[in-house]
Amino acid sequence: MHALVVSEPGSVGLAELPEPVPAADEVLIEPVLVGICGTDLDIVAGDIDPDFVRYPVTLGHEWVGRVVEDGGRAPGARGALPPLVAGTRVVVEGVVPCWHCAECVAGDTNRCATYDEIGFTRPGAAAERIAVPRRLVHAIADSVPDESAVLVEPASVVFRALARCRPRPGQRVLVIGDGTIGLLAARLVRLWSPASVTVIGRRAGQAALVATAGAEAFITDESALADGSGADGRFDLVIEAAGAAESVSAAMRLVGRGGTVALLGYSGQEAQVPMPVDDLINGDITIVASFSYTSGAWRHVVKLLNSDQLDLGFLITHRFPLADWRQAFDAIRSPAGPRAKVVLELKPSSA
Repeated sequence: MHALVVSEPGSVGLAELPEPVPAADEVLIEPVLVGICGTDLDIVAGDIDPDFVRYPVTLGHEWVGRVVEDGGRAPGARGALPPLVAGTRVVVEGVVPCWHCAECVAGDTNRCATYDEIGFTRPGAAAERIAVPRRLVHAIADSVPDESAVLVEPASVVFRALARCRPRPGQRVLVIGDGTIGLLAARLVRLWSPASVTVIGRRAGQAALVATAGAEAFITDESALADGSGADGRFDLVIEAAGAAESVSAAMRLVGRGGTVALLGYSGQEAQVPMPVDDLINGDITIVASFSYTSGAWRHVVKLLNSDQLDLGFLITHRFPLADWRQAFDAIRSPAGPRAKVVLELKPSSA
């Protein structure tokens, strides 16, 4: 089969690999759509912490696919997992918990003592077929388009962060960043009934996407916040999703007294941000940094999709066949016009 493989940092391309055979407690799946993001480019460049990636690796940690074969239950396996019928559309948690360490037992599977993740330490879904652990597989309702399902992974990352922030109805929310994570934050925070959502971005061409996400205001100049959403021009919840040191500084500057700053964007290992300690203390500010997602967050996002409470398909702006992966990478590096999620097509979409 063909797969998009990073053999070592700086070396990526289509390779022919043996087709995987599902073991007991595994499922063989044909990916349909695979999302590509900046993290994939970091894997190619070798910019990911070595503790979180293992080369060679097949890319693909955001995806939706169809079941080909259920490998069945291992002898003596605990728990009843109904067999998956061939053709069932599914999404698969990327983080593979051990389910034994203290973090997993507590439900914090994102902090499992043994880090293991599809598309990082084990083969990803940018391939014609992939075998995955059965307990990580979630069926997607017929009403959910592939274009929404492929975004479960980044949506789970955002949902987990927001849940930790515990937003309250009527709060003023600011999202810094107009990429996929920022747009997802603007959309998902609506589940907590905020009074307003404002997005700060750098690309005026993102305005329509920001509006579709549900934000009332989109600005590309922070000085436009002089009038603000409140008497002091500050916000109850500020979500940093741009991944830049200056954006983190802006978040701490724009959060109001008693407010919360949520950090979602990676700024790079060398990035340093001066911290106004006295202002943070006097402002009674809460800072929430959130890594990845938990199994609970993943299940919640799937439930929202399957119950038609959430539609994320508007975020798909670029589609390429697997063979055109170079163009997909270019669309991320140098976007021309509106750009949110870039996907690779491996099988015809159900849409």
